[in-house]
Amino acid sequence: MKIIFHILVLLSLASCTANTTKDINKTTMKKKDIATVYKAAPPKRSIPKYKVKKVSYNIDDTTYMASGFNERVQFIVLHYTAAGRDVSIRALTGPRVSSHYLVTDVPSEPIYQLLPENKRAWHAGVSEFQERSNINDTSIGIEVVNPGYRESGGKRIYTHFKESEILKVGELLRNITSRYDMDPTKIIGHSDIAPDRKQDPGPLFPWKRLYYEYGVGAWYDEDAFNVYYDESYYALISTADIQKLFKRYGYSIIVNGEWDEYNKKVVGAFQKHFRPSLYNGEMDLETFAILMALIKKYNK
Repeated sequence: MKIIFHILVLLSLASCTANTTKDINKTTMKKKDIATVYKAAPPKRSIPKYKVKKVSYNIDDTTYMASGFNERVQFIVLHYTAAGRDVSIRALTGPRVSSHYLVTDVPSEPIYQLLPENKRAWHAGVSEFQERSNINDTSIGIEVVNPGYRESGGKRIYTHFKESEILKVGELLRNITSRYDMDPTKIIGHSDIAPDRKQDPGPLFPWKRLYYEYGVGAWYDEDAFNVYYDESYYALISTADIQKLFKRYGYSIIVNGEWDEYNKKVVGAFQKHFRPSLYNGEMDLETFAILMALIKKYNK
């Protein structure tokens, strides 16, 4: 029995030795296989070095010049702030509205430039003139400190601008227009571009004086006005044709043959600008003669 037991022990040891040898051989083979794979992998490709001439990164803005372009600034829009100096400054330097320039009612103060002219200020809102909308995109905004109007007896009583403000606005407009090739008809008020929403700069803004003293903005000639101040001629022009004339000059009027509420506001805005003695929104011969004289003068 002892002999048989010893024989079984020897067989068991032989089996374990054989399995261990097999495991060692497998591990050795795996290492050999990995080494073979790495040896078989293609060599890394080197990045070719291109031979180029010397490269210039300078910007040349003089040798060649494009001829197809226009100015961002197409309009100048005048406003009153409808508030006092301090409130106006806070509003125009806040996050909601802005303008390029602010003229205060303090004579000794400078004209404040709040934004560079190449920046887009938020002063016009929903607006249209001469078939351009979103006038913020193409305009310089000028705000003048003035409370606007107050209601009294069912009427709006507007506030006169200070003499120092008129002088400053005149010089500012002359300065800006000297730097841009701007059509005089594009110097306008907020009410001209948004007649259903806005009243500023109101009927007391001195458009005529700015034209004659500073040579800025549009105004009609008396001789042409007298030619068109003709009742018999006016009677021949239909309402729709008169509306087309307003549109031709630049106003965003609805050509529908009717003097509805909106179209009356357009007429009123025109009258505030060019016939401030009466701005009731009613179409009449005098308003017609002024409109025709402007169209004749500025080839509209």
